[in-house]
Amino acid sequence: MTPHTRTDTLALPDHPLGHSFLHHTPRSPLRTVTGVLVIAAALLSGCASKVGLPDDPVLQTGTPTTQPIIPTGPLQAITPGRVSAQQIVAAEPPKELWDRIRRGFAMPDLRSDLVTDREQWYASRPDYIQRMTERSSKYLFHIVEELERRQMPTELALLPFIESAFNPQAVSSAKAAGMWQFMPATGKYFDLKQNAFRDDRRDVLASTRAALDYLQKLYGMFGDWHLALAAYNWGEGSVGRAIARNQKLGLGTSYTDLNMPAETRLYVPKLQAVENIVANPQAFNTELPLIENHPYFQQVRITRDIDVALAARLADVRIEDFKALNPSAHRPIIIASGTPHILLPWDNAKVFQRNFEAYDKGQYASWTAWTAPTTMGTAEAARRTGMSEADLRGVNNIPPRMLIKAGSTLLVPRTAKVDEDVPVQIADTAQVALAPEVVTRRTTVKARKGESVASIARRYGLSASSVADWNNISASAAFKMGQPVVLFLPVKAARASTAGKGISKATRRPAAKAVVKSRRR
Repeated sequence: MTPHTRTDTLALPDHPLGHSFLHHTPRSPLRTVTGVLVIAAALLSGCASKVGLPDDPVLQTGTPTTQPIIPTGPLQAITPGRVSAQQIVAAEPPKELWDRIRRGFAMPDLRSDLVTDREQWYASRPDYIQRMTERSSKYLFHIVEELERRQMPTELALLPFIESAFNPQAVSSAKAAGMWQFMPATGKYFDLKQNAFRDDRRDVLASTRAALDYLQKLYGMFGDWHLALAAYNWGEGSVGRAIARNQKLGLGTSYTDLNMPAETRLYVPKLQAVENIVANPQAFNTELPLIENHPYFQQVRITRDIDVALAARLADVRIEDFKALNPSAHRPIIIASGTPHILLPWDNAKVFQRNFEAYDKGQYASWTAWTAPTTMGTAEAARRTGMSEADLRGVNNIPPRMLIKAGSTLLVPRTAKVDEDVPVQIADTAQVALAPEVVTRRTTVKARKGESVASIARRYGLSASSVADWNNISASAAFKMGQPVVLFLPVKAARASTAGKGISKATRRPAAKAVVKSRRR
């Protein structure tokens, strides 16, 4: 199962986040030495700067240290005990990201048999750990940057190991998606757009922002990271009710005290086990791949719709790597009005910009959007858009025997005459709505006394114009009692209307023809 299975909330006050690493202490003769360390830390933290392509919003990079709090009062000598307790900001930035993550661990440890069990489970699967950690190398730096900016524990950077094994394309049986595994409703609550062209639950930057927003919200509600994590998995309403039950019974309200589903009971132990392995991989006979303490990617602005394959080629990256950094695009095109930036490996960003500006082989996009004006079958839609029916179904993921509802937005080939890109209104709201193709049967019924075209149409849920057309009469005509009337009804309705009656032989015809003329029930 996956997190975010509940979206109910509790109206509890926000809880402040954050922690400091320097503490105000009384005056000491050694204040000069301490002051040097503080000044060095302050200078180091000020080295961060925005870098990247001109006019492109890029990730904050530079020396990745937590902003220290500078004491304003008297200082005291640093004793050996305080040094060993790691209360001082390190002057040397970590060279690898794993060390940086370890320095930010701030959640209370959970010790239980379940943690030991999960440690053994992971440690006995080195290939699995290797795949997960190598996959995470594209995303971890950005997540750690965001956690430190928000002053949140860096253990949370390991949560996607538990959620999705750091696979942004992961989809659960409950329809949770992305490396943070957002359910559709929770994703919409945190402004993750989901439409025909993109799913921001898979987007690296958007989903990380939403996940940390959600975790901050949950910590503000419960004031405890273990309970916040339980709520991320089980739902804040479920955790709140479990706490209320225990309070009513006079029982404890910590994570280990609550009665919860087995999946949630294992959730925090899994994270604790991964944290323990990252903290001391040698103790578990595990080797973590080197991840440099440097951004893996940066954002690049795009100004025109562009094919995914062309964007990867212009950036000189493999299509698999491009999709791993831009997993929200689930069509062969990126719509610039909806996704104005793409992520590219650090060294490929300038390559893309240079090649994009020099490109002179026609349009950047070979696809565009087309909105169905009426409800129609796929054959008719394919005819109108100049595609084969098989291609139309394939690129738009339309199953067999389905109708395309009016207002649906389909991806279709872009002709040389079309120079305009997809507008933002469609890029942000495009949906494909389908309905089953209902098979109808030609049925003959006998008119009752005083019946007309309009009354028979109402009785069978049809339009008067369809009934009139099928019987070659006007829509205002009346029938004589017992006069036969031809109707095209869905198979089940036709059987029900003819049961026990002497009706003429029925024939079938596809619903696609009837639906255009008549209204279904």
